[in-house]
Amino acid sequence: MRTALSIAGSDCSGGAGIQADLKTFSAHGVFGMTVITSVVAENTFRVIEYQDVRPDMIEKQIAAVFEDIPPDAVKIGMLSCAETMTAVAGKLRDVNPKNLVVDPVMYAKNGCALMDPSAIDALISQILPLADVITPNIPEAEKISGMVINTQDDMREAARFIHAMGCRTVVIKGGHSEGDSTDILFDGEKFYEYPATRIDTKHTHGTGCTFSSAIASSLALGFPVHDAVRRAKEYINIAIAHAPGLGKGNGPTHHFYEMYETFYGRKA
Repeated sequence: MRTALSIAGSDCSGGAGIQADLKTFSAHGVFGMTVITSVVAENTFRVIEYQDVRPDMIEKQIAAVFEDIPPDAVKIGMLSCAETMTAVAGKLRDVNPKNLVVDPVMYAKNGCALMDPSAIDALISQILPLADVITPNIPEAEKISGMVINTQDDMREAARFIHAMGCRTVVIKGGHSEGDSTDILFDGEKFYEYPATRIDTKHTHGTGCTFSSAIASSLALGFPVHDAVRRAKEYINIAIAHAPGLGKGNGPTHHFYEMYETFYGRKA
């Protein structure tokens, strides 16, 4: 069985973070493992508080996984501060993981900050150069690149800029753009577009976590990066379209919709 590791924060409401990552790995038939960087008290409409795990404990979790079950892919999610980033980057340089996907989580879906703004420089200098794939949304890409992004041409320019920071592949997500949601991938040579009709729903909690974990899952299964992104796009669109409608705010998606439909003959 192929394996994947998520290094991210824990969402007690189950729709994002570590919980969403494990669901996504399982939905793809990949055995999931975790390194928890922060414990987040949140739900679908607010973040109450988060507490970071000690950097040395983060390092020990990574070491524990790699000495026993080295993963076929690694996904990085919430890293809230420079100290956490330093710990993760240092340990990953030691273990040299395959297929590293970085989701630069800065805000929860409700707009609450999940990364110290002063940590952007550490993200750029320590985490980005390790990434095989990075998946910022438009606001995150603006923060990383220092650009204003209004058009798809702007997305392409930002992708070039971020790629020059050292990551191998950049995928800028189009969920915050106007009109249809088109993601743009740049691999240093060519651009690839992944269009999708925008789904009229507020239930998009954890979509960034899920999308990046789906990419990591397909990379773990041996798909090339362009196919992994295509498969992830298809998966997240199905999960959003069939969201179960839970919570008072931006509810979670349906990570197991196809399994429910296929094996249980029902849709929820």
